[in-house]
Amino acid sequence: MPSRRLLLVGLVAFIAALAGVFVGREVFDAPRASETELHALLHSQLELTDGQHAKIEQIETQFAARRKAREQEMRAANVRLAQAIEAEHGYGPQVTEAIDHTHEVMGTLQKETLEHLFAMRGVLNPEQAEMFDKSVVKALTADAR
Repeated sequence: MPSRRLLLVGLVAFIAALAGVFVGREVFDAPRASETELHALLHSQLELTDGQHAKIEQIETQFAARRKAREQEMRAANVRLAQAIEAEHGYGPQVTEAIDHTHEVMGTLQKETLEHLFAMRGVLNPEQAEMFDKSVVKALTADAR
């Protein structure tokens, strides 16, 4: 009986670890429709000047490096969570700490993404900025409707 219980706990821990990895991959590896829409808006519909294109490309290049670093942190946080689940076989202090760390990394990425968006917005003229704002609001509220 104890070996059967241990097997069940191990199976639950394994499934939880896989779920954490899956969520992390879905959140950070998959291109988001809202990002695609914003990039399409920026590069095709806003009629950017050459100077605006150059500034936005520089902003995007800088953000790509930060984003890649945050995504690596997220993968490491998922490993840490999986290890905590494996060690505790339940919702204990290590799992709680690992979840909190994962949320911290996700929050940092979200903040940096918004800083990136505002930096790009700062390159736009008022009419372009208005269209950009509407697109951002639409992207952020798309699933809420």
